[in-house]
Amino acid sequence: MNAYDATIWGVFILIGLATTLPRASFIVLGNRVTLPSVVQRALRYAPAAALAAIVVPDVLLVSGELAPLNPKLAAAGAAIGAALLSRNPWLPFIAGMGVLLGLKHFLG
Repeated sequence: MNAYDATIWGVFILIGLATTLPRASFIVLGNRVTLPSVVQRALRYAPAAALAAIVVPDVLLVSGELAPLNPKLAAAGAAIGAALLSRNPWLPFIAGMGVLLGLKHFLG
């Protein structure tokens, strides 16, 4: 094994530890350690932040460039509006897909 191979294996091991140890700490430590209330409040927003990080670039970017006026953005607005106005879980999907497909059909 040469130095390059050893470096690559070292990086693999460090990356594995860096991802495993924080996750395992919650399992191993359990209720013995409590997070500060500020951290607990901040963690409540983690799922929404992760979802926004996935969805927003797809809605705003077209072919890798910022396109503020595009059918995906209008469909996202329709879905958000439908979600705010109704408690029906299917209505945002139907509204968003309807606007997206309608605009794509009419705009080409």
